[in-house]
Amino acid sequence: MVDAVSEKKYVLALDQGTTSSRAILFNHNAKKISSSQLEIKLFFPKSGWVEQDAQELFLTQLTVMKEAVNTSRIDPEEIAAVGIANQRETVILWDKETGVPVYHAIVWQCRRTASMIEELSAQGKSELIRKKTGLIPDAYFSATKIKWILDNVEGVRQKAEQGKILAGTVDTWLIWKLTGGKVHVTDCTNASRTMLYNIHECRWDEELLQLFDIPESILPQVKDSSCVYGVTDKSVCGFEIPVASCIGDQQAALFGQACFEEGNVKTTFGTGCFMLMNTGSTPIDSKNNLLTTIAIGIGGKVEYALEGSVFMGGAVVKWLRDQLGIIRSARECDVLAESVSDTEGVVMVPAFTGLGSPYWDPYARGMLIGLTRGSGKAHICRAALEGIACQVKDVLEAMRDDYSGGLTEVKVDGGACVSDVMMQFLSDILDMSVFRPKNVETTALGAAYCAGLAVNFWKSRQEIVNNLQIDKIFTCAMTQEKRREIYSRWKLAVERSRGWAKQPDI
Repeated sequence: MVDAVSEKKYVLALDQGTTSSRAILFNHNAKKISSSQLEIKLFFPKSGWVEQDAQELFLTQLTVMKEAVNTSRIDPEEIAAVGIANQRETVILWDKETGVPVYHAIVWQCRRTASMIEELSAQGKSELIRKKTGLIPDAYFSATKIKWILDNVEGVRQKAEQGKILAGTVDTWLIWKLTGGKVHVTDCTNASRTMLYNIHECRWDEELLQLFDIPESILPQVKDSSCVYGVTDKSVCGFEIPVASCIGDQQAALFGQACFEEGNVKTTFGTGCFMLMNTGSTPIDSKNNLLTTIAIGIGGKVEYALEGSVFMGGAVVKWLRDQLGIIRSARECDVLAESVSDTEGVVMVPAFTGLGSPYWDPYARGMLIGLTRGSGKAHICRAALEGIACQVKDVLEAMRDDYSGGLTEVKVDGGACVSDVMMQFLSDILDMSVFRPKNVETTALGAAYCAGLAVNFWKSRQEIVNNLQIDKIFTCAMTQEKRREIYSRWKLAVERSRGWAKQPDI
């Protein structure tokens, strides 16, 4: 297949996110030829619990994959490879023989295992986990989710010990299904988000597996982010194409933004917001509760990144639309936000599922504070957008302190970064230039690039750099005094939101 790559004209990217499954077909110049997208349901069976139907994850992804190919009217034989970017930390366990999930997928946002993390901290295990995995122990990551299913779904642990259960993050599940159950694999970026993978030795860690009581036999084989894992099953997909990459969505965006140099920073505005900085071959041990993670595995080598994770990003705008009903679209949120010069003191802390970096407080809850009789939905919309950006500033301040080099610019991507009003405020509050590319779907593009490199569709990273095009550069237009005033008010509101869910007898 690699020898015939010159005959190939396209790469297909599958982007399985928290709220939608999409597929995008790219040509050699990284131009979008066709795409398809379907929304996915989220289930909230209890307060703080978040689940998805694993079968729906696969079926929606399969549907959009076929549709993207069919609407393009090209011959599948012209597609060089399929690449996968996926929501990270979300886990699925399924029956090895029947292929049926034993429970819903437990989503990365789910907080049901917060008490497990507290127990581990009380046992003094936090530093052990952090040193091996680069992660701050939290319910966000996969290990406690896997343990919860093993411990709480009847018969699953016994089946796992008998070798009848398979587990994995969403990439693993999709590859297993797309290849007709032939391949059980993940890549090192997704493995590094499980709290079970030693990022320094690049292997599942025996001590951590024992700590979480998880049998290694249920876990997938870990490979590079860019390599051929197998071929799509014709009886499942309708065509045979090499599956040549899988990479966590945030690492995919870092690669898609061509952040190849040490110190390059990107922030993705999706359901959450995730800021990653390339640190090259050296993992940085954060002093400020940021994560040390694997950025990519390619050519048998790994590169690292420093990461800050914000749990609620674009999902805040969806909440304004679906739960509050004060807007009908994301565009309406922007229009309302732009209709007022500031929030008039209204602050929104979007801690609906706790706070991520640098606080790591699973008991923080969302807060809307500073309301007066003059406050209207325009002020609330602006406060929502500013709240998203202020969370990113929290991460950047921690990153600046951890990194000895200077940070002067940040690249942005993801669906929510199309908001000019939010990107301008981001530049103002960060006091940095913000670069937005013409193609904001860099998560899918990163997966495509990884797959294309694996089959020699693209020859080098320089070709990727050459494809990058900037749509708009936002520069700071806020005074230092105003910035200090807004950020001080934000920090005060954050402190008031923290630990709220833990308050007794509210």
